[in-house]
Amino acid sequence: MPSKQRITVDSPATYRLRLAGRLDQRWSDYLGGAEIRIDSPADEPPVTEVSGRFLDQAALAGALNLLYDLGLPLLSVECLDDPQRASANA
Repeated sequence: MPSKQRITVDSPATYRLRLAGRLDQRWSDYLGGAEIRIDSPADEPPVTEVSGRFLDQAALAGALNLLYDLGLPLLSVECLDDPQRASANA
């Protein structure tokens, strides 16, 4: 039976952030050890995917502010711990 745990602003959760452009792997430490993957399809601009577990939404906001300061446009933010999505896929 899937967990019915609710996500709150002060609980840890795993997120996937998609950004236009390239983000170097060295920024992983500044993003709490998040995994950085770059998708670079032929004839299309690169997209960086940052996936990681953030301690709370304040930590997520800090990561988003850092990425904003680096000038990388945000394409999407997806919470991978969403109980609604997990129960829909069960």
